[in-house]
Amino acid sequence: MSNWRFLLLPALLLALAAPPAEAAATRPKVLVDLREEGGFAGLKDRVTVYTDGCARFSRRTGPVVRRCLTRAELRGLRGALGHLQVGGSEPQPQGADFLAYTLSYKGHRATRYRLPETWQPVVGRLEKALTKYWKAG
Repeated sequence: MSNWRFLLLPALLLALAAPPAEAAATRPKVLVDLREEGGFAGLKDRVTVYTDGCARFSRRTGPVVRRCLTRAELRGLRGALGHLQVGGSEPQPQGADFLAYTLSYKGHRATRYRLPETWQPVVGRLEKALTKYWKAG
C-alpha cells in the first residue's frame, strides 16, 4: 500500500520544481544586445536591453547589474534602432589593439571593428547607459 507513495513523491517534486508555462512565456524578449571586447586593456562590456525597457549591464570584472531605462532613454534608443542597419560582420583586423563591437537586433547579429554610421547612435546610447547604471561592487 505504501509503494505508491514512493512513485508519486518524485513525480510531485518534479512538477513543483518546474517553472509554470505562463512564467516562461511572459519573460521579456531581448530588444538589443551590445558586446564590446578587445584592446590591450581587455575590455569586455555587455549591455542587453529587453523589450520591457529593463537592461542587464556587465563588465569584465564586477557584478552584473540590472536596471530599467527611463522612458526618455528607451524612447531615444528605440528611435536610434529605427535607423539601424546591422549588415554583415567585418573580418578581424591585423594587430592586437582593436575593439570588436557585436550588435544583435531583430534576429540579426554582426561584429564590426569600425562603427558604421547607423550603429553610432545606438552604441553611444548603450555605452552612456552602461556608464550611468553599472557600478563596481
